[in-house]
Amino acid sequence: MIKIYKYGEVPNSEIFARDNIDSGVEGIVTDIIENVKKNGDKALFEYCEKFDKVKLSSLEVSEEEINKAFEIADKSFIEIVKEAAENIKAFHEKQVRNSFIISEKDGVVTGQKVTPIEKVGLYVPGGTAAYPSTVLMDSIPAKIAGCSEIVMVTPPSKDGSVNPNILAAAKIAGVTRIFKVGGAQAIAALAYGTESIPNVDKIVGPGNAFVAEAKKQVFGKVSIDMIAGPSEILVVADSTCNPVYVAADLLSQAEHDKMASAVLVTDTMEFANAVSCELEKQIPLLPREEIARASIDNNGKIIVAENNLMLAIDIANEIAPEHLEICVDNPFDYLDKIKHAGSIFMGKYCPEALGDYFAGPNHTLPTSGSARFSSPLSVDDFVKKSQFTYFTKDALSKVYDKVAEFAEKEGLHAHAKSATIRFDK
Repeated sequence: MIKIYKYGEVPNSEIFARDNIDSGVEGIVTDIIENVKKNGDKALFEYCEKFDKVKLSSLEVSEEEINKAFEIADKSFIEIVKEAAENIKAFHEKQVRNSFIISEKDGVVTGQKVTPIEKVGLYVPGGTAAYPSTVLMDSIPAKIAGCSEIVMVTPPSKDGSVNPNILAAAKIAGVTRIFKVGGAQAIAALAYGTESIPNVDKIVGPGNAFVAEAKKQVFGKVSIDMIAGPSEILVVADSTCNPVYVAADLLSQAEHDKMASAVLVTDTMEFANAVSCELEKQIPLLPREEIARASIDNNGKIIVAENNLMLAIDIANEIAPEHLEICVDNPFDYLDKIKHAGSIFMGKYCPEALGDYFAGPNHTLPTSGSARFSSPLSVDDFVKKSQFTYFTKDALSKVYDKVAEFAEKEGLHAHAKSATIRFDK
């Protein structure tokens, strides 16, 4: 059963506690990365046989396989994927940055040049569930940014195929190449390259503890989006809400993972108890009951901020959740007060699942409190910026002595000389 805390009656350290689990995978991942660096495709084939229980003849998904997947995938679902892709595209097109030039002073031009990252790698999880939504969320912003090569990796099933819905989503989103490999070995392949898989400049996408650790270890060789932890939802709801809806929203994230975190912050103990009772009714009805039960019992919380919805918002800011639902009648009254959240869902008819699949904003979000300083995946993640500066001789003549003085103050005499030497008699 979910734990209920009355704010002010228990230590905040208990309310705001986060489990820092040592997954013990660091050494295993290091060995996998070194093996892939040394042995390339041979290592990947061996890991597929060991972990995915399949002996592959080729790592790359063929055009024929992609077209076949498109044919056998449910046609109604394909139309939904296409509509979701349009929503995601429309939202992310608003994020595009343009280069700029400043030339307000005579003889001086400065500016910023925005350039797409050339090659990006997308990790799409497989295993217990397939996520075509991740394909859309991670590849459409890259496509909009102008990345010339979008390489996707995803684990194969035991018959050597890839889920047709994932392949169909990849075709719709414009993924360039797809490979049947998962886990830390897939991240290593994207970072260092093998005979089949090209090395990329940036890796994005969620995964299990092995994938997260691999991304952490290859960072520096390549860029990454973030180190994602277990999924999180925090619902701020007052007593006018329907506890049935709120319980369902909490379970929408609890079913992801036994380590997922579902938190409700509300203003009355009566509503807290009503949601707790509703959770007990709904959990046994879920196909993923065991996962949801572990998540709710071990990581679930209801925090009661007695008759004080503004305090509830303060508590949400303290937790800085991945997903934040504001389930009240006038949610926009509180929007400016929210400082820390990955994605915010406004009102009583905006379940977090809208953001996972369809609404348009990205679902690859900061977790574990990192919403305090980081942002959802966006077009910005797939571009880089270069600055440029141009001075004429006359323009430099007006400031070279200032440059030199600044350099001298820092004890960098060669810096100073590089400015003054151009005007030595």
